[in-house]
Amino acid sequence: MSDIRADGRAPQPGAAKADDLLVIACGALAREIGDVVEANGLAHVRLTCLPAILHNRPEKIPEAVREAIRKARAQGFERILIGYGDCGTGGRLDEVCAAEGVSRIDGPHCYAFYSGNARFAARGDADMDAFFLTDFLARQFEAFVIEPLGLDRHPELRDAYFGHYRRLVYLAQRPDPVLEEKARQAANRLDLAFEMRVTGYGDLASFLSAAPADAG
Repeated sequence: MSDIRADGRAPQPGAAKADDLLVIACGALAREIGDVVEANGLAHVRLTCLPAILHNRPEKIPEAVREAIRKARAQGFERILIGYGDCGTGGRLDEVCAAEGVSRIDGPHCYAFYSGNARFAARGDADMDAFFLTDFLARQFEAFVIEPLGLDRHPELRDAYFGHYRRLVYLAQRPDPVLEEKARQAANRLDLAFEMRVTGYGDLASFLSAAPADAG
């Protein structure tokens, strides 16, 4: 699972074996899911990822997930979990999951479940001025933040997009000086104060570890 493509997608899993559990996930989680699977010896877990750039068009996520579920079932996968938060779909992803008889990880987005959903919710208004980065976004800041917003071509738009933020909060899954420096550079690029929190994999790890009992 370490062979992650530049668009954040993992290799397609191929035909299912009898005891396989397929996780259909956001490409931004591919590396981290692979790490959790390897660290916990979850050899029965297979992974396929949708393009991480879908986060810039969240209205497309529910149908993309539905299509991936149906494709997986055609390949013989009976046990499927969804590695997405709500991710801005306004509950539509949950409607797809309910209709297709699958479960997803709890939480509104990866910032919450990496932090731990309860911990993230408890911070409430304290983080209202924070723009978050994960390890994935620190690596892909230019491609997933700067370029889609047109800030490489029109830096004057910075205030329109980020004027209400005061801090860039880097949620680090695996402390890495190189990624920390990238995150600091991103904060400087956006003219925001920098804060780093080491979260580990948060609720993602428990979600995957519980998968054999919870998967439908």
